[in-house]
Amino acid sequence: MNSYLEKVLTEVKQRNQCQPEFHQSVEEVLESLEPVFERDSIYKEAGILERIVEPERQIIFRVPWVDDNGKTQVNRGFRVEFNSALGPYKGGLRLHPSVYIGIIKFLGFEQIFKNALTGRSIGGGKGGSDFDPKGKSDMEVMRFCQSFMTELYRHIGDKTDVPAGDIGVGAREIGYLFGQYKRITNSFAAGVLTGKGLNWGGSLVRTEATGYGLVYIVEEMLKDNGNSFEGKDVVISGSGNVAIYATEKAQEMGAKVIALSDSNGYIYDPAGINLETVKCIKEVGRKRIKEYVTEHSSAEYHEGSKGIWTIKCDIALPSATQNEIDEDSAKTLVKNGVIAVGEGANMPSTPEAIEVYQKNNVLFVPAKAANAGGVATSALEMTQNGMWDSWSFEKVEAKLKNIMVDIYNTSSEVAKDYGLEGNLVAGANIAGFLKVANAMLDQGIV
Repeated sequence: MNSYLEKVLTEVKQRNQCQPEFHQSVEEVLESLEPVFERDSIYKEAGILERIVEPERQIIFRVPWVDDNGKTQVNRGFRVEFNSALGPYKGGLRLHPSVYIGIIKFLGFEQIFKNALTGRSIGGGKGGSDFDPKGKSDMEVMRFCQSFMTELYRHIGDKTDVPAGDIGVGAREIGYLFGQYKRITNSFAAGVLTGKGLNWGGSLVRTEATGYGLVYIVEEMLKDNGNSFEGKDVVISGSGNVAIYATEKAQEMGAKVIALSDSNGYIYDPAGINLETVKCIKEVGRKRIKEYVTEHSSAEYHEGSKGIWTIKCDIALPSATQNEIDEDSAKTLVKNGVIAVGEGANMPSTPEAIEVYQKNNVLFVPAKAANAGGVATSALEMTQNGMWDSWSFEKVEAKLKNIMVDIYNTSSEVAKDYGLEGNLVAGANIAGFLKVANAMLDQGIV
């Protein structure tokens, strides 16, 4: 990085101490932007970077709730409204014990550029809590969500900030959150949350969107390099919505998905993952992935989810959590012949892992491009809500596919324009930055 970018990064680290995930996400973007600042000084003169790395608003609040034993529990809630240059803040809510302000800021910062790449009129934001829904009853989850929304409602709106789901927040949680919002505001404002139930304002394909979109953009990258999913062995980490529907779409395209995981361990099925069994375990029973081996004798279960990257595969789709592939895991993937990596989770590869991919000519599409399908379809849900309309599965899926193809083409073309052909990390970062930065220039000092 040049001295100006280094100065901005140093200030970010000084002002946001003990937030390594946020530092990592900012550094990754800034490293890509040097050719932009060399070409045009206007962004430096206008202080765009200094503004874009600082959230417009950070909200932290107490979330008290009562468990099934009648005992009061207290969690911490967060909403970071990062950048609204392109539209209302848009980004999910994450419920997980690891959540703290640094995680939310990293996710919100990524969301700025990811949302810009979709071509939709949405800004970047993120939220959540250190509440853990695992092991909680439906009533406990409901009481938590109602308390959380009792504070959050005053900060959101269909033209202000539109949350959605993320880790720990699915259809159940969105339902409880929306019900409380409706109760407090006395209004059925369908556009205030996305990921809603299909019979009360939700969109078809939203559940499948991130996983489908991941496969669509990786397929486009493979096609651009004379290849495809057909006949490939695929390893996918995670077993939530992203992993399940990436598996579904990869199988439709002729690939064999041979491994999935959860936070405890991973399953390896050389015969190919039976998706119906996984859906029954994870979506219906809310059980651990190890249950799979009781139904399929061809499968093995291994404790420790990191070991999934030792499995020989052609395509890897990390779809669990941040920094799950480190340098050693990336080297193992390369040694075992991986040809492509697509990030379904947010920032699942460390900087060292990405360097390994690039040095070994592994095709790589980063998270802010690869997993944009979820927020893109959330934006399509917002459009349908604004029209009081509902589109068919085929119409939404076609729009999703077009968006993902456009993201790939835009990232690829921008990388080439800046002398970085084939580097989709740089292409996605630069393309997203330019769209947001130019909007900020048009709007003055805000």
